[in-house]
Order: sequence, then structure tokens, then C-alpha cells
Amino acid sequence: MANLAISGILEKMTGKDKDYRYMATSDLINELSKDGFKVDSDLESKISNIVLQQLDDSSGDVSGLAVKCLAPLVKKVSETRVLEMMTKLCEKLLHGKDQHRDITSIAMKTIISEITSTTVAERVLVSISPELVKGITAVGSKAEIKCESLDILCEILHRFGNLMTTDHESLLNALLSQLNSNQASVRKKTISCIASLASSLSDDLLAKATTEVVKLLNNKGPKPEITRTNIQMIGALSRSVGYRFGPLLGDTVPVLINYCTSASENDEELREYSLQALESFLLRCPRDISSYCDEILHLTLEFLSYDPNFTDNMEEDTDDEENIEEEDDESADEYTDDEDISWKVRRASAKCLAAIIVSRPEMLTKLYGEACPKLIDRFKEREENVKMDVFNTFIELLRQTGNVTKGQSDINELSPRWLLNQEVPKIVKSINRQLREKSIKTKIGAFSVLKELVVVLPDCLADHIGSLVSGIEKALNDKSSTSNLKIEALIFTRLVMASHSPSVFHPYIEVLSSPILNAVSERYYKVTAEALRVCGELVRVVRPNFQACNFDFKPYVHPIYNAILKRLANQDQDQEVKECAISCMGLVISTFGDNLQRELPTCLPVLVDRMGNEITRLTAVKAFSVIASSPLKIDLSCVLDHVIAELTTFLRKANRALRQATLATLNSLVAAYGDRIGSSAYETITAELSNLISDSDLHMTALALVLCYTLMSDKRSSPNVGLTVRYKVLPQALTLIRSSLLQGQALLALQNFFAALVHSANTSFDDLLDSLLSSAKPSPQSGGLAKQALYSVAQCVAVLCLAAGDQKCASTVEMLTSILKDDSTTNSAKQHLSLLCLGEIGRRKDLSSHPHIENIVIESFQSPFEEIKSAASYALGNIAVGNLSKYLPFILDQIDNQQKKQYLLLHSLKEVIARQSVGKAGQAEFQATSVEKILKLLFNHCESEEEGVRNVVAECLGKIALIEPAKLVPALKVRTTSPAAFTRATVAIAIKYSMVERPEKIDEIIFPEISSFLMLIKDHDRHVRRAAVLALSTAAHNKPNLIKGHLPELLPLLYDQTVVKQELIRTVDLGPFKHIVDDGLELRKAAFECVDTLLDTCLDQVNPSSFIVPFLRSGLDDHYDVKMPCHLILSKLADKCSAAVLAVLDSLVDPLQKTVNHKPKQDAVKQEVDRNEDMIRSALRAIASLNRISGGDCSLKFKSLMNEIMRSSVLAEKFNSISNE
Repeated sequence: MANLAISGILEKMTGKDKDYRYMATSDLINELSKDGFKVDSDLESKISNIVLQQLDDSSGDVSGLAVKCLAPLVKKVSETRVLEMMTKLCEKLLHGKDQHRDITSIAMKTIISEITSTTVAERVLVSISPELVKGITAVGSKAEIKCESLDILCEILHRFGNLMTTDHESLLNALLSQLNSNQASVRKKTISCIASLASSLSDDLLAKATTEVVKLLNNKGPKPEITRTNIQMIGALSRSVGYRFGPLLGDTVPVLINYCTSASENDEELREYSLQALESFLLRCPRDISSYCDEILHLTLEFLSYDPNFTDNMEEDTDDEENIEEEDDESADEYTDDEDISWKVRRASAKCLAAIIVSRPEMLTKLYGEACPKLIDRFKEREENVKMDVFNTFIELLRQTGNVTKGQSDINELSPRWLLNQEVPKIVKSINRQLREKSIKTKIGAFSVLKELVVVLPDCLADHIGSLVSGIEKALNDKSSTSNLKIEALIFTRLVMASHSPSVFHPYIEVLSSPILNAVSERYYKVTAEALRVCGELVRVVRPNFQACNFDFKPYVHPIYNAILKRLANQDQDQEVKECAISCMGLVISTFGDNLQRELPTCLPVLVDRMGNEITRLTAVKAFSVIASSPLKIDLSCVLDHVIAELTTFLRKANRALRQATLATLNSLVAAYGDRIGSSAYETITAELSNLISDSDLHMTALALVLCYTLMSDKRSSPNVGLTVRYKVLPQALTLIRSSLLQGQALLALQNFFAALVHSANTSFDDLLDSLLSSAKPSPQSGGLAKQALYSVAQCVAVLCLAAGDQKCASTVEMLTSILKDDSTTNSAKQHLSLLCLGEIGRRKDLSSHPHIENIVIESFQSPFEEIKSAASYALGNIAVGNLSKYLPFILDQIDNQQKKQYLLLHSLKEVIARQSVGKAGQAEFQATSVEKILKLLFNHCESEEEGVRNVVAECLGKIALIEPAKLVPALKVRTTSPAAFTRATVAIAIKYSMVERPEKIDEIIFPEISSFLMLIKDHDRHVRRAAVLALSTAAHNKPNLIKGHLPELLPLLYDQTVVKQELIRTVDLGPFKHIVDDGLELRKAAFECVDTLLDTCLDQVNPSSFIVPFLRSGLDDHYDVKMPCHLILSKLADKCSAAVLAVLDSLVDPLQKTVNHKPKQDAVKQEVDRNEDMIRSALRAIASLNRISGGDCSLKFKSLMNEIMRSSVLAEKFNSISNE
């Protein structure tokens, strides 16, 4: 039946009426698109012939539809038929009529793009490639035929170049011959064609192609247009093959630089193409280009101001502000020349310079010396498009400065930030001139530069605000200003207000406030929203603190309030505007509330109303939090009850962000207005809180417990509140304390909660203590409590005892020691908890009034249970913290005399030292004699055979170094040359422990000595090397400035640690099977993790291109433990140094592909399956980062990997979920 219908359609397609033909062709497309479409070979042949015939139809509409028919048709007919159609079309293209050539070309491209099977592709290629090559190379062939043939061949090579490897050489030769063609169009298409071919060429052929082109360039004879083509060819090759072009740069770069400098004056395009090719090299071959970077930099700076037809009289800048305005208006139209294309050279130079900035973070300091002044000078560029590129290049310089110096606080004279700071006055002066230009585009560009400047150097414009104000005012007030310009000006104003001291703006508030408030009533919602955000900053600036200040803010209160109220009260506007208006009104009321007494009854109900609206309620809740926290104690009596009731209902809502904001707001309201809130409201809130306390959301739990604490500590809260807490919240708190996840803020809040509960009239101390201790009992269902949970219980017990007073505390300590004296091994859980509780109480309170408590604790060192021994050493250390003079000598004496208990006693000592190095108050108690004694003892144990002992010794040494750096650093340095490897490793680990985030007095002492510790990375012992790598990693994370100067020497040594070393791999014979042990694995993992840290803190020192290949490449193919950090590093590099990654993308695909396709063995245990799953997700995360890089599609290998992932349903699902994270 279907065949009959199709025969009918085909008959109409050959009819005389063009409308019939059109409708019939449309019907055929519908038939072909059906899934069940099948026809016999005769009808198949008929359909394909008629569709090809339709291509020549006299009606353009019909022939256009016929082309659309081809896409579904190719998928439905046999291979032979596709081949037949392509052969006919190729014949028609080369020998048919001129008027049919265009449509034939489109038809062939359509078929090529629809072929999916490799077998069809191969048959088509064998049949038509030679014909196309003939069409391209035949003597006397028309230029149009050559162009169409090149176009189609380009399409074929792009899709199936790797299937044609045998023909590559002949194709290349045929195409290279066309680069000398007289027709520009043929040369242009040939360049695209060779570029498509290049991505699948072997390295030898690629080198041959380049050599041919370079030979032509070296031969100065040909016409200039042929030379231009050859230069374009080199750029296209580089863009097509990426890093593979690296080895050929030695031949090409000098030629291009030579052409740039020696080209005739009017050959601008030659210079432009040369600079474009150099830009491509910089981005795609960062490792191989490094030796030419300085030369290229000088070239770009020379041509950045290349303007032979224009002499600039404005070089000698006059500071006469009034004159400049008129001068600028004239100079804008002073010189125009349609034939002058020197701007192309300047644009190419700016882009090439941007490539240097982006790809070479290590050259930043040099760039500030040479490129920055030149760029600032070129802001005056007369061609607007080029000016935008100059702005963008300068913005890249600022961004790179931000990337490189992220997290660095101190600024020395060589740091990029310091150098940038020196240029700020020049930047501002130059930008001010641009802000007076007529062009809107220029002004937007100027504000973009200022915005980036404020982001990178937050406080740099303090002295220049006055000169920028007129530019901002003009941008906001000028009738010709567009919305985009206003938005840019407002964003800059907001950033600059947020990052500078308020007093800087006080002289200009009068000028700035009216344009900002006018912008609030703009019609375009994005301008309004941005203006409201600026108003928020303006409010803070106008009244920075609530003490009397010398700036009179009162005249601005009502204008700001009225402008915002107008927006707040208006219902029919964009959500963004509503939210900004609510936030801004919250700020206005909290800052100016004392001057808005009359207005509060009008605006507060509006805010309450916004709390009732689902879309705006979260913002309104946060606004009330701001108002409640105001020191002005705003009068909320007109809405308080309503707000509290509304907020209480929000605690039941599913929206997590809303519940969090509600808890914070309620806490502020109860703290400020507790006396006006009824006790019934307190009870309701407390009952609601009990549902929010669980270990599934610790942040929410912490907020709920803080609010509960605030409610209980309010003296006016009624006894009923205490009862509600006791029966509703306490059971939840006792469940929470059993959680092994409890930590941080939630644990602190829980301790405060118990302390407050003791003072509550309804709960006795004994009951509380009893319920806390019994919560730690092992339950029959879940067994014993996790170690972390026992520590939580112990901390709460200690806080509870201290809150209850000395008498209760003493009785509790007696009770705990009696449990320890009862030496039956049945109650090991009780003893474990008792020891932890004693430790926690002892740390907070001196327990020396309890005789022999130290001996009772040390008795537990004999316990058969490991956890009890560990708890006893913890307890002894913490008790010693409470009274150093009594207990520290006891611990030191025991370490000397008790050989068997050494490890545990050292742990006690570590507790003492660690608490000492953090708490500044106790430093005086650490006497010099104790330090000497401790050091002697620790250094004696450096060479201990037990790794555990060595680690504890290292941690103790590191922490003492924080207290006594002058003694420790020299003593440690001496031991870096110790003959014992264990001692050298211990010293390196000690240095790691002395590197803490906060500034310490050790910093300046260790600064000159750090390299002697880190250079242990060259040691012949792997344990020492690993210790040095860990120390470097910690230093890079916490104190990057200490190590920056040594990185050029350290990095090659660090990279060397990432390589698999065969001498560290050994085979262990286990009888029935052999087991391979890799002793270098831990070292490689540590080295890669160290590189990961360095990328965060010392990016300007790391040369990514020399690291990615070969080191990261080999890491991606290594053991599971090494692959994981390598995937993280790759994601980071893709984000921060995309050019370096793009340059070697092809070589990274294979190891990633292997990882995502890895299948565990059939008999693998669950742990192995889970690890493999984690590894695949980790690799996919790295692939997702690579996929976000623009330009990644130039790698065919990466494209095919992405296609493979998307075709596999399992991988595609994982990939999509990772991409959406």
C-alpha cells in the first residue's frame, strides 16, 4: 500500500504544474521521515533518480525542497544507491551546466553530512575523491568548479579525513599546488581544505606541508598576495593541529617575524596574517614557543601603535582639562581614510599581546614593565573596534594579575599587584579621557576596565574618585546614554563603593545621589535593579557607623527612602527589581530608622506583605533580619506579632534556604525584642525547632540550637518554655550527640545549649549529666558509639560541669575516677568515656585538687583495649594543659623511664604542645627548662623504628617551633644533613606542622632557611623525599610567599617525583601467586597533590605546558590513587590555563578514554567496583571541564570521545548529572 502511495507521489513530482511538484516533494519528505519506511530496489532507484532530477527544477522552491529530501533519503536507501547518487552529482558538478552547480554542491554536502556508516563513507571516498582532485587540478578548469570541488573536499576531509590515510600524500600535493593559483577565492578555499586535511595528517606529512610553505615564503620572488596566502596557510595549519605544530615553530616563527618587520609600508594584511599566526602559536604551542616570547612581545608592542598615515599630536598630553574636552570632539572626526587598513595590524597586535598575557602567567612582571604603559597609552586609539581590543587586552592583563596573586596578602616591589598599583594614576587619567568621548561603546569599554581594576585591586581608586565622578554622572544623566552604558556605570559605582572607605565618597554624595536615584525610576528593569543595589551601598556610605560623624546624612534620608518605597510598593514589576527593592528597604530602615519614625507604619506593613508572597518571602525574611540587627533598635511594634507568627510557619516549609534565613531572623528578633514577644510564641517556636535538629543537616541544626539557646537565656522567658525545651528539644539533642557527623558550629551550639539548660529552672544538673552519660551507652541495635560521638559527649559533659559550678564539677570528677578505679574489663565503654570526659574537664579547669589523678589515668595505659589506651593518653595530655607546672614534668619523666608506654606518652605530650601553640595565654607557663628537656627527648626519638612514634615526634617539634622558633629552626636545620634517613624525614614533617595559616613569629626566622628543608626533595631516600613534598605542599597552601623564590629550582625536582620509577617496584612471592608492590605510589600521589595546591597559590611560577606533557599525561594513566588528583589538576588547568591544555588536548584523550571505559573484573569485590565508579566519575568531571573550554572542538580525538560518551546511555547519564552539579 505504501509503495502505491509513493508511486502516486512520484508521478505528481514529474508533473507540469510547479505547485503540484512542490506539494508532492513535501509529501515525499513526510513519507521518508516515517520510521517504518521501506521500498524495493526498483522504487528506491526511481525515487533517487527523480529527487536528483528535481534538483534542476526551474522553480527554486522545488529544487530547495528536493535538497531537503536528500537528508532522510540517504538514511533509508542502500549503500549502492547512495554511491550512485554521489557519482551522478559529482559528474554534474564537474561537467554540468553552470546554473545547476550551486544546488548540486549543496546536495553533495547534505549527503556527506548524513553519511554515518564507515563502509558507505569509504566507498563514496574511493569513488569521488579522485574526481574532485581532478576538478581541482585539471589544467584549464574554471575557478568556480575548483572552488566548489575544494568546498566539498573540505567537508569530506573534515568528517572522514582519517579514513583516507593512503591518499593523504597525493591529496596534499594536489592541494599545495593550488596555493599559487591566480584566483584569490581558490587560494582561500585551498587554505581551509589543507587545514581540514592537516588534523588527520601524520607528523611527517604535516612537517612536509609546513616545509613546502616555508620554502615558498623564504623564496622572496612570488607576488605579495601569494606570500600572504602562505602566511595564512601557516596560521590555519597551527589552528587546525594545535600542539602538534610545536616542533615546526623553529622553521616558521623567524620567517614570520622577519616578514612583519620587513614588509613594505602598504602591505598591512601581510603583517596582520603574520601576527594572527603568531597568536595561534602562542595559544596552541605554549611550550615550544617559549624561547620566542620576548621577541614576539617586542613585535606586538611595536605594531600596537602602528599607524603610518597618521601623526598623533596628542602625544604631549596637556593636563589642561578644559581644553581636552573640545580637542577630543574635534580629533574624533579629524582624520578618516577608507583605504587605510593599518588598524588591522593594530588589532592583530592587541590580540597577539592578549595571547601572551593569557598563556604566560610567568611573564607578568615583565609585561607590567613593558606592555602595561604601552597599552594605557593606546587607550587613545582612533579606530573604535581596535580600541575595544586594546581594552580587552588590558582587562586580560588585570584578570591574569588577579589569578596569579589570589590569596597573597603582602605586596612586595616585584609582585604584579604592586606594579599595577603604580600604574593606577595613569590608567585613571587615560580612562577619564575615554569617558568624555562621544561614543557609547568606548564608554562601556572604559567602565569594563575600571570594573576589573576594582575587582583586582579593591582599594586602588581612593585618591581618584573625584576625577571619576563626572564620568559616572555623565553616563547616568546623558540623554544619549543607552541602558547598557548605565548598567556598566552602576555596576562600577557599586563595586567601587563596596571596596573603598565611605569617607572617600562623602564630598561627592551630593553629585552622585541624584543620578543614582533617577536610575531607580528607569523603565528598563535591569537598570532599576542595578540602581537599587547601588542604593544599598549608598546607604552604607552615607552613614557608615552610628556614632556622630562629621558628614551630615539627613538630607539624603527621605530622597533615598521615597525612591525605594515607590519601587517597593509597585506590584507589577520584574522579580529582580522586587527583591532588590526589599533588600534595599531593609538596609534603609536599619540605617536611618531613627529619622524615619513617621514613615515606619507605612513601609513595614509593605515588607510584611512581601513575606506573604512565595516569590519574595525569602528576601523579605532576610530584610527583617537586617532590621532586627540594627543598633538603632527600630520600633517594630506595629508588625512584630505578625512577623513572628509568619516566621514560625516558615519553619515547617520544605524550602531549606527559607528555613535557614527564618532561624537567623528569629534569633535576631528574639535577641532584640524579646520583651515584646509573648511566651506562647516562644513555646510554639521551640516546639517547631525540635523537628529541625538532626545530623542530616548540621548547618540547620546549629542555627536551631543557637535560637533555642537565645530563647532560654532570655530572662523573661516563662517556665513553660523550659518545659517545652526539656520534652521536645532535649530528646532530639541527645539523639544528635550520638552522631559521628557532629562537628564545628553544630557541636559548639550543642555545648552552649547544655550549658544554658543547667540554668533553666526545670532541669537538674544530675538528670542532664545522667542522660548525657547514658546516651553514650552501646545500644543493642547499633552497637557502640563512634569515636567522634564519644568526643562530642565528653565535650558536652565538660561544658555542663563547668556551667554547674565547682562543687558539681568536683563530684563529677570523683565519680569518673571511681569508674576508672573499678578495673573490671566488662565496662570498657564506660572507662573510655570517663577518660575522655576527664581530659575535656581537665583542659578547661585545673584538676590538681584531686590527688593522684594522673596516676589513675596512666593506669589505663595497661588496658588491653587500644581505644582506652588512646583515650588515656588524650586525657593525660589535656589534664596537663590545665596545670602545666605540675603535670608536664610528670609526663616528661614517664617518657624517659617507661619504654613500653613511650608512644602513648608522646601523644600526651603532643596534646600539651598543640594546645600551647594555639592558646597564646599559656605561653609564659612553658618554661625554658621544659623546652630544653622536651627537645632533647624528642630528638632522641627521631630515629625510632616505629613510624607512629616518628610522626608524633615530628608534630611535637613542628608545634614547639611555633612557640620557640629561634631555638627550633637552627636545631632542625642541623639535622637535615643527618646520616639517618628517618631523622631527615622527621625534620621535613616537623616543618610541615609548623606551617599554619595564621601569621606566626616563626615566619621571618624560617624564611631564609626554608630551602635547606625543601631541598630534601633531592634526597636518595623515598621517605625523605615524600616528607619534603608534603612540607612543600603545606607551605604552598598556607604560606606561598615563603617558597615563591625557590620554585624555579624546586618545580623540576617536584615534577620528577610524579614519574613511575621502576627501581621502586618490587615483586613479592606469596607462594601460589606473585604480588607487585609499588613503593613509589605514595610519593607520586603526594607530588601531584602538591602541584594541585601550587596551581591555587603560585600559578605565576608554574609553567603549565611543561608539566602537562609528559608528567600529567603519565599520571592520568597511573594507579587509581594517582589518577584522582590528576583529574582535579586537569579540571583546574582547563579553567585557569585553557590555552596550555588546548595545545595538548589530543594526547590527554587516550588515558581519559581508557579510564571511563574501564570495567572491573568479574570477581571484583564491592569495594573495587565502588572505587572504579568513583574513578569514572572523577574522569568525567575532568572531561566536563575540558568540554567547557572554547576551541576544544579543534581536537577530533576529543570530539570522538565526547560522541562515545554521549552514545553510551550509562556514561551520558553520569556526564549530564556531573555537568549540572
